[in-house]
Amino acid sequence: MAETDPKTVQDLTAVVQTLLQQMQDKFQTMSDQIIGRNILFLNCRIDDLEKNIADLMTQAGVEELEGENKTPATNKS
Repeated sequence: MAETDPKTVQDLTAVVQTLLQQMQDKFQTMSDQIIGRNILFLNCRIDDLEKNIADLMTQAGVEELEGENKTPATNKS
C-alpha cells in the first residue's frame, strides 16, 4: 500500500468526499462556462435577428416610429 492510501473507513470516507467535492467544483465550472457561452451565442443571434428584421422592414418600405408603432414609409421619387 502506498503511504497516502486510506487506512481506515474514516480515511476512505474523507478521500471519497474530497474527490466528490473536486468533481462537483469542476462540473460547476464547466456548467458555468457552457451557460456563459450559450448566453453570448443567443445574444449574438438575437442581434442578428433584429438586424435582419430591420433590413426586411426597410426593404418592405416600413419604418419604425416611436416604439412599437409602425407606419408605411412614404415613397420619395
